Amino acid sequence: MYQGASLQWLWQRIPAFRTSAHYNSVSCLQGLLMSMCWWHTDRTNRSDSLCRGEGYLVPGIAKAAPGGGDDGADRYRPGYELVAEQLLNYIAERNLRPGDRLPTEKGLAEVLGATRNVTREAVKVLAAIGRLSVRKGAGIFVAGSTGGPADDQLAHFQPTNMEHVLMLLDYRRLIESETTRRAATMAAPIEVRAIRAGADSSLAAGRAADAEAFAHADAEFHDSIGVAAHNVFLRASLANIRRFAFQSDALLFHGGVPGSLEVAGAQHLAIAEAIAAGEVDRAAELMIAHIDTTQNQFERKIRDRVFTLADHPAGASAMPQ
Repeated sequence: MYQGASLQWLWQRIPAFRTSAHYNSVSCLQGLLMSMCWWHTDRTNRSDSLCRGEGYLVPGIAKAAPGGGDDGADRYRPGYELVAEQLLNYIAERNLRPGDRLPTEKGLAEVLGATRNVTREAVKVLAAIGRLSVRKGAGIFVAGSTGGPADDQLAHFQPTNMEHVLMLLDYRRLIESETTRRAATMAAPIEVRAIRAGADSSLAAGRAADAEAFAHADAEFHDSIGVAAHNVFLRASLANIRRFAFQSDALLFHGGVPGSLEVAGAQHLAIAEAIAAGEVDRAAELMIAHIDTTQNQFERKIRDRVFTLADHPAGASAMPQ
């Protein structure tokens, strides 16, 4: 039987894969680790709780406390969130494309082993983030662009898959660092003020731990930089990035990492000041550091999910605390 310490040893060595020829093995290793960890949990409790629509209590991962803090309690994951992840896997495993029809709500519930109520909520969540389309009288369909092969590949983006999100963050570094450089070079005074306003709003929302207000301010900040770069293709790329980042945020970062919103807001302000001062290299470097922080938070979330399960083989109550 594998022990949590052994899994920790493996996890600590995962970063080495990212800089080696074995980078593509990361997702396989992640899957293996997750399988080991789930083996240690009380599978009966987990299955029964999902069927009742109660969700699953992941031991040792804290709920979001007021202010985005960490109250040390167990981390509750609602049933619809878990079923939403299963549904995305179902779509990917069957290589379904945008426009393909899914089974009925009842059929999906049977396939996924959940109640219709939980399945309905999962479908609503995925429709809200643009992964499914529910057409009254017609059924449930895979959503997304059908513009070409690249769009078909992006349709299988998994918002909670480590390798997929790392690729998205790598793409963000390439696009957003260059966009920021151009903004620092070309921004008009009115555009600089818009960038600063977005940064100020995000910092205020972060300090208030207002996730919804922060999300709006964050989008305003990054889009304002895109406008200031004076390149419609860069701005379109930023919009695509925001679409996928939103999906990961919605399914993974409930309440975020403690204090993360305020940190991000402060980073936005530093970037805005560098752009206003015309400090091209510094602005780009600060944007890359900002994205690096996001990656560190994502890896922490995944690490917490994996190893708190491995360290608590006895399972946990399925009811929210």
